[in-house]
Amino acid sequence: MLIDIGVNLTNSRLYQRRVEHKAAAQAATVGHQIITGTCLESSQQAAALCAEDLQYYSATAGCHPHDAKDFIDDHLAALEALLQLPQTVAVGECGLDFNRNYSPPDVQISVFKKQIELAIKMQMPLFMHQRDAHEQFISILKPYRNDLVGGVVHCFTGNKNELADYLDLDLYVGITGWLCDERRGGDLREAVKHAPIERLLLETDAPFLLPRTIRPKPKSRTNVSANLPWVLEELASILNVTPEYLAQKTTKNCQRLFKLVR
Repeated sequence: MLIDIGVNLTNSRLYQRRVEHKAAAQAATVGHQIITGTCLESSQQAAALCAEDLQYYSATAGCHPHDAKDFIDDHLAALEALLQLPQTVAVGECGLDFNRNYSPPDVQISVFKKQIELAIKMQMPLFMHQRDAHEQFISILKPYRNDLVGGVVHCFTGNKNELADYLDLDLYVGITGWLCDERRGGDLREAVKHAPIERLLLETDAPFLLPRTIRPKPKSRTNVSANLPWVLEELASILNVTPEYLAQKTTKNCQRLFKLVR
């Protein structure tokens, strides 16, 4: 069984066909999906979607750095209420994104810190996003680390030095179809060779990051959770382990971090 730790099921490209996508994922041995919350509204939607199948779905609740500009103090209490639901397993997606700066950097930092403090209060892991902000991201996280129960840097695309910084903080990293991209994935392919399997998680980030290794090439560019085995196969090949072994280890990692007991 595989666990997809990052599925944007509230996205319009997936939502209307979610029943079909779920069936295809299950047929592809994806036994559980964690639905990503990126703002209060999508976090509420993610929690509600879990009600369709509490055994199969979990959710995160948080504010993505792109949405930090719209975050108000009332949202913090609303997120805390979502985090008390049994289907909500992490705080996030939260973090920093200085690549596009859809929200001002100082606002991103403030909202990120509030969510770190919320994760400490709730004793729940962080589901984090970082793009073009590595040094600032590490400097913010480090003082809090001893009080955090853990976290994952989702959709990790960095190099081995960045990976080392995350491992030093005892964090997990989420591996997506970026690994399967021969144009952009070189740094990541080299970095994962230095990653302990005990720190790796698998995700599609659907509907984004369609693996370029899929054969035959799909007609649609929409990524789905059923494509997670392509990420598994590519990572297993790089690490020189069997897909079965890697599936077992990453699933246990996910169960450990998110306390998935259902």
